[in-house]
Amino acid sequence: MVAKINHFYKFKMKEITFLKQNATKWEGYEKVLDEEKDIHPAKITEMFIELTDDLSYANTNFNQTNTNAYVNGMASRVHHLVYKNKKETGNRFVTFYTKELPLLFGRYHKQLFYSFVVTTIATIVGVLSQIYDDSFVRLILGDYYVDYTLENIKKGNPLAIYGEESQFLMFVQITINNIRVSFMAFVFGLCTAFGTSFFLAYNGVMLGCFFAMFYQHNVLDKALKVVWIHGALEISAIVIAGCAGFVLGNSFIFPGTHTRMRAFMRGGKDGLKIVIGLVPVFITAGFLESFVTRYTEMHIALSLVIIGLSFAFIIGYFIVLPIYLKKKHQPTYD
Repeated sequence: MVAKINHFYKFKMKEITFLKQNATKWEGYEKVLDEEKDIHPAKITEMFIELTDDLSYANTNFNQTNTNAYVNGMASRVHHLVYKNKKETGNRFVTFYTKELPLLFGRYHKQLFYSFVVTTIATIVGVLSQIYDDSFVRLILGDYYVDYTLENIKKGNPLAIYGEESQFLMFVQITINNIRVSFMAFVFGLCTAFGTSFFLAYNGVMLGCFFAMFYQHNVLDKALKVVWIHGALEISAIVIAGCAGFVLGNSFIFPGTHTRMRAFMRGGKDGLKIVIGLVPVFITAGFLESFVTRYTEMHIALSLVIIGLSFAFIIGYFIVLPIYLKKKHQPTYD
């Protein structure tokens, strides 16, 4: 008898905890659904995803309870809206980049911050390692690349390597490689956040010792103004890809109110969307590296304009716009 009472008590406490965690969100959904006006498709999508996950958890843990019935009713209402508005969603490609991806990113700024911090710390480690041991860069970049670069420095054109290959061939190779790197940052999330952290750390150390080598040979100013023409987009995109890896890795470790498998599937889907969304950024970075960076004697003013516009885009699209859209389309819930 006592065992049954304890079991019932634990069951009810679990249900109460679930209700407390989601009550504010559900109340916000009800207000949105009860308003007699059109609901933005992005908001409908968000509610549909959240309620589907909540219903799955309720079906597993609180079947045939009032909680399950309530969530099921809410999910049915949103489901009706999804199919009612299915033909009105417009161009899927445009909607993805103007609404879906920014709104998705609005949920993962914390992971983006972690990715930025790991990369920054690793870059500092790379700089210090090279300064205290000038052979360190050979371990990371290889003897051939280092010797070739040192030879170019002696000739007075430290970044001549950017102008030696066919522009189109270089564009294709660089773009494919950058997309591959972003997917690797994401896939390393299968080894939890530690896997993605390791990948970001390696790239950060490589970046740090690369610039430290130019500093040691008094050509850092030339390296910065040339490399960041494409690096502003390329390196930022790798950091963002790291965010996708953290989304994947943390989804399994911290499932929240969902089952681990459900949380993992959702984290994988969201992370993959982020990586796919980066493809145009990598294409642009590849274009700049292949067709613009090769002009190593470009006036510094033009270099700063390109670099400034690139960083402005990254900050505007991946940080400012998601915050704005989140406030605009989700005014009543988190």
